[in-house]
Amino acid sequence: MTNTQTTSDIQEKIEQEVAEARAVCDISGSNSAECAAAWDAVEELQAAASHQSQEKPKNSLEKYCDANPDADECRLYED
Repeated sequence: MTNTQTTSDIQEKIEQEVAEARAVCDISGSNSAECAAAWDAVEELQAAASHQSQEKPKNSLEKYCDANPDADECRLYED
C-alpha cells in the first residue's frame, strides 16, 4: 500500500465521518453528546491524516527489514 492510497483512504473515511456527524447532529441536535462524539471522530481522523503526511518515507534497509525481520542486518541490540 502506498502513501497515496493510504492518504486517499483516510480522506474518504473523513468525508464519510463528516457526513455521519452532520446526520447525527441533525437528528440529535447540535448541542448533544452524540453530535460532539461524532465530530470528535472526524477530528481524530484528520489528526491521523496530518500525522501520516508528516512521516518520512522508509529507506531501502527499513523496507528490507519490514519484509525480512529475522535477517542479520535487521537485528537490534540493546545496551
